[in-house]
Amino acid sequence: MSAKKVTKYDLVEAVYQHSDCEKKVIQDVVEILLDQIKDSLKSGNTIELRGFGTFEPRLRKGRSKARNPKTGEQLSVAPHYVAAFRAGQELKKSLWDLPVEENSGK
Repeated sequence: MSAKKVTKYDLVEAVYQHSDCEKKVIQDVVEILLDQIKDSLKSGNTIELRGFGTFEPRLRKGRSKARNPKTGEQLSVAPHYVAAFRAGQELKKSLWDLPVEENSGK
């Protein structure tokens, strides 16, 4: 399977093709939705989209002996939050039917 990168523009275009709304309205809704997800995560909230998945802020431990892979320089990294996503059951099940290539290195 050759995976194609899907962008925000592609999502807006797909919704536009399946609705009677103006493209600008759809763009605004997508932007507002993504901003709300980001703001909720920044507030420490978890976002649960039933059938799709859950976004949550997750604490990463700090490390005193981290290494910059580009320069090899040793540095310390403070504890910080990252955005995590857990796929829902319906999403997981929908991916089971994807064909698997024999020499897929991923």
